[in-house]
Amino acid sequence: MDYRYGSHTVYQIEYHFVWVTKYRYKVLQGEVALRVRELVRQTCEAFEIRIVKGVVSSDHVHILVSAPPELAPSEIMRRLKGRTASKLFEEYSHLKKRFWGRHLWARGYFCATVGQMTEEMIKQYLEHHFEPSRDDNFRAEPPSRDAS
Repeated sequence: MDYRYGSHTVYQIEYHFVWVTKYRYKVLQGEVALRVRELVRQTCEAFEIRIVKGVVSSDHVHILVSAPPELAPSEIMRRLKGRTASKLFEEYSHLKKRFWGRHLWARGYFCATVGQMTEEMIKQYLEHHFEPSRDDNFRAEPPSRDAS
C-alpha cells in the first residue's frame, strides 16, 4: 500500500472528484484547458494534495487525489474551484462575458472515497484482533492475564 506520512499520522486517503462548468458550457478547451490543469496542479501542490490521475474535459474536470487527513473534501473543492475560477476570469476576458455572474463552476460536485481496504477486510481484521463476543459489534480488548 502507498501510505503517506505526516508528523503524527500515517494515512492513505483518496478522493475522486468531478466538477462541471456552469450550464455545462464547453469552455475548457485549448489554452483554457491547459491553464485549468496547471492551476489545479499548483493548488494541489500548495496543500500537499497528490494528483494520482486527472482529466480536463470540455465541460468538466475529473481528478483522483491523495489528500492529507486535515483537509476535508469540501475544503479541497472550495480551494480548487475558487482559485481556478478567479485566475481564469482574470486571464481570459471572454469567460467573463460567458459567465456574467462570475460563477465559472456549477454549484455542486461529485466526491467518492477510494480505498485499498474493503469493508470486509477491515471487519475480518477486527474480528480476529482478539476473542470475539458474538453479540457485540464494538468491543474493548480484554485485559491481558499478566497485567495485574
